[in-house]
Amino acid sequence: MREFDVSKIAGAVAEMCERINHELSDDVSSALRRAAERETSETGRSVLSMLEENLDVAKEKRIPICQDTGMAVVFLEIGQEVSLVGGYVEDAVNEGVSRGYRDGYLRKSVVADPLERVNTGDNTPAVIHTRIVPGDRVKITLAPKGFGSENMSRLYMLKPSDGEEGVVRAVVEAVRAAGPNACPPVVVGVGLGGDFEYSALMAKRALTRPVGESSDKEHIARLEKRILDEVNSLGIGPAGLGGAVTALAVNIETFPTHIAGMPCAVNICCHVDRHISVTL
Repeated sequence: MREFDVSKIAGAVAEMCERINHELSDDVSSALRRAAERETSETGRSVLSMLEENLDVAKEKRIPICQDTGMAVVFLEIGQEVSLVGGYVEDAVNEGVSRGYRDGYLRKSVVADPLERVNTGDNTPAVIHTRIVPGDRVKITLAPKGFGSENMSRLYMLKPSDGEEGVVRAVVEAVRAAGPNACPPVVVGVGLGGDFEYSALMAKRALTRPVGESSDKEHIARLEKRILDEVNSLGIGPAGLGGAVTALAVNIETFPTHIAGMPCAVNICCHVDRHISVTL
């Protein structure tokens, strides 16, 4: 059994909050550059050029890529051979978020109560999802999520008879309805299967898969490509001003489901698809 002090989690999360808000991961920045090469609209190419310039300035000057520095979503994978000591693990995560957003001068966007709307002042609490996995390591994945795109999320309780065509219609309709509001070009996370809540969790987790990496299931990889082609044929384009690149990727995660249903959750992320992982 490996003894692991949770203070290491706090330190890692603090550093990750600053880094991913100042410097987009290589997979997303590369996808944006590739998008500029295939964009047919002059306006679209101009928008993508401005986005690329924004990334360069943010990285060089260590300022946020976007004014919406997101609500911190944290996926923890804790090895079952790990003994956590030194405090409560969720307190450590929230300490790291608080420190990272304070020291990085990142916007604090979390309110303590959905109706009273009083800001917590340090962007906590984070949304934390924990899994116990084999091994003696702790993996942390941080995905700060802005709400311009989060508000465009959809959940469809499809029937089994809807089949693949129903999935395609649902995802394309979600992106069409989002239009310019999700700050395209977007990354589309899809959770297919499970139940009501698990499909939404899969959709969020799908956004942390590297952009450009297809599903390891052949039929799902084909479905991802088909939906991506249909989404890009909508003509929404960069910033919603028209063009060939509405989405950079469609990432689908699946899970077994009940014989009577086919839940399909769609979680859209703007072009700032922030995600970063460390293993301790």
